[in-house]
Amino acid sequence: MQKEEKTMTIESVKSYIKEHQIENIKLAVVDVDGVLRGKYVHSKKFLSALEKGFGFCSVLFGWDSNDVLYKNDSFTGWADGFTDAKATIDAASMRILPTEDYKSVIFLVDFSESNAASVCPRSILRKILDRLEKTGFKASASFEFEFFLFTETPKSIRDKNYNNLEPMTPGNFGYSILRSSTHANFYHEIMDLSQQMGMPLEGLHTETGAGVLEGALEYSEALRAADNGALFKNFVKVWAQQHQLMACFMAKWSSNYPGQSGHIHISLQNRDGSSAFYDDSKSEGISDIMRWFIGGQQKLMPELLAMVASTCNSYTRLIPGFWAPTAASWGVDNRTCALRAITGSKKCQRVEYRVSAADINPYLALAAALGSGMWGIENKIEPSKAVQGNAYDVDFPQELQLPRTLSHAAEKFKNSKIARDLFGDMFVDHYAYTRLWEDQQQLGAITDWQLKRYFEII
Repeated sequence: MQKEEKTMTIESVKSYIKEHQIENIKLAVVDVDGVLRGKYVHSKKFLSALEKGFGFCSVLFGWDSNDVLYKNDSFTGWADGFTDAKATIDAASMRILPTEDYKSVIFLVDFSESNAASVCPRSILRKILDRLEKTGFKASASFEFEFFLFTETPKSIRDKNYNNLEPMTPGNFGYSILRSSTHANFYHEIMDLSQQMGMPLEGLHTETGAGVLEGALEYSEALRAADNGALFKNFVKVWAQQHQLMACFMAKWSSNYPGQSGHIHISLQNRDGSSAFYDDSKSEGISDIMRWFIGGQQKLMPELLAMVASTCNSYTRLIPGFWAPTAASWGVDNRTCALRAITGSKKCQRVEYRVSAADINPYLALAAALGSGMWGIENKIEPSKAVQGNAYDVDFPQELQLPRTLSHAAEKFKNSKIARDLFGDMFVDHYAYTRLWEDQQQLGAITDWQLKRYFEII
């Protein structure tokens, strides 16, 4: 299922920049919340940094998604003056930017030569992939995102206080040929954008809800797949705002519609490139490796959920009957489960990690999904009996129940010895703190629900 990608090297990047006379280059980092942060640099600065690295302010990992500085110096902060972290440019991550009139490209940045690597999401995924390779496997993955489009602007949604927003299209109309044909130009532009940026879509269609689409990205090597996920979310938003629209990737923006999924499809290959998940002598072709992989994912899902459901809003989606799981369940081709084993052949054999929503940080969610599966292989963890029928009707044991709030998930993550083994103490401490911080930010908020419920009656 792995797809070969053209790999850029430092020398080929230099040649490309010179040949295409590109003067300004965008450098980007994905922060703990999955937000793409970065800046333009002139080609002279870029070429120097490409060889030697450069300093990037560590505040990228010292504030929340609203640029509010964490009160505790968990990784960086006032105590060290928000020093620069040594950053290195990943030449292989280069993508062109068709959203810009000027010739421009974007590169993703790593921190392998700095202690920032211990908290950088991309570096955390690299750490898991390195360990996976040492066990004899390589991973391929793909993401599929549901997102809502609104005929709004950043100003209009604030002027409306996020109420009475106008979706691009009205009503529920899943898999609509009418909608996709009426708005064919938009569909073609999104698919062309993805193709030009090296993150092609396998499909794009309407889902159930007003103005909601689902884009399924093609399979890639795991790190590139996460890059694709992060870039897709950011540049679909860019494309939308350039067309006087807004794209929303929240886990759930309205109680009137199902949540927006961000499912992850994962397969493992042996060193010779053959499928590690397929064994035609086994039931459904599920190899021992695949079964243990599912077992690890299932057992660790409650402990690692904070890496996957990382916002307070994430937990409004994880309720019965809304195409999202409430327990660490698994089944063969069963969409009511948290883990869906997709079987049938060497080419398609994979696991769909369905607990994740569109609000994920692709690097951390994939690191959690792969890390837990790898731990399952290393320890030969057997999953529970596969669910047949509706998983919501099954009475799962307490250890397979998922946390119901971000703070509960963060505490379980902080106390997980396995998480510390997989991701490191510094990451676990820092990330758990940031999730508890995130949960605390909502405690003082007066919501519409509270006003409607209590304003007059209480």
